[in-house]
Amino acid sequence: MHYLRKIKDRSARHVMLGIAVFAVLFLLVIAISLFIKALPIMREKSIWVLLTSGSWRPFKGDFGFLPFILSTLHVSLLAILIALPLSLLTSIYLHTYASRNTRSFFQPFIDVLSGIPSVIYGVWGTLTIVPLIANKIAPNFVEFSSGYSVLAGGMVLAVMILPLLISILLEVFRSIPQEMTDASMQLGATKWQTVKKVVLRKSFPGILAAVVLSVSRAFGETIAVLMVCGNITEIPHSLFDACYPLPALIANNYGEMLSMPSYESALMLAAFLLFIIIVLFNALSRVILVQIEKRYSL
Repeated sequence: MHYLRKIKDRSARHVMLGIAVFAVLFLLVIAISLFIKALPIMREKSIWVLLTSGSWRPFKGDFGFLPFILSTLHVSLLAILIALPLSLLTSIYLHTYASRNTRSFFQPFIDVLSGIPSVIYGVWGTLTIVPLIANKIAPNFVEFSSGYSVLAGGMVLAVMILPLLISILLEVFRSIPQEMTDASMQLGATKWQTVKKVVLRKSFPGILAAVVLSVSRAFGETIAVLMVCGNITEIPHSLFDACYPLPALIANNYGEMLSMPSYESALMLAAFLLFIIIVLFNALSRVILVQIEKRYSL
């Protein structure tokens, strides 16, 4: 019987190891496939020219990815700057201040927001956010804006990742031992002091991990951003300028230009660049997270 248990344990360990290795290999297969498809355009032009040029004229052989890279970064980071404070304050309220009935009331709405298709957010942004920017917000800062802009993309994307951030942050806060918050309250601290000195401090690594997941989601979002960003191949110089993120470029053009090998290769390079951006961001964030966890564990 003991021998059978050892066999089962060893088999389960090997199966789980195989699944983990498969996940890593699958990631490598995706990267290699995209790289091979993007190789022709990198042979025609140097990677430095492709990454730093702002000229996008496919029919003339000009493929400059700088506007798309900057648009992706601008929209994604703006979305995080908008969504993080809102989600953090909402999570603190639901975890610390709200009653059990209040939490039960709001939880289904958070789940519904998470499940709404991105195209619905895009339609909502087109009908609401774009006119709001064009008619109310932009006139206070610039002479003209169509509303299809970096700001519109950031606002719509912020609303999309808001329920994801709230759900993750609530789980992070719940992981904090109740004894720690109870001890703080018994020593005379107010709820807000407990939040600042105990909850936020103890959960900071988890908050950073939640931000990483949300940024990764924001980088890859396509349809909703495509519908509100304007899709103009120019480097955005303000929040009210139109932009063209990499996912929108791929979604708009792939499938229509397969008869042009260089164009198809350029789009595959766009997918590869998006893949590299997400991997590098996650790797850098993981390194930072490990350092923070070491610091907070002391």
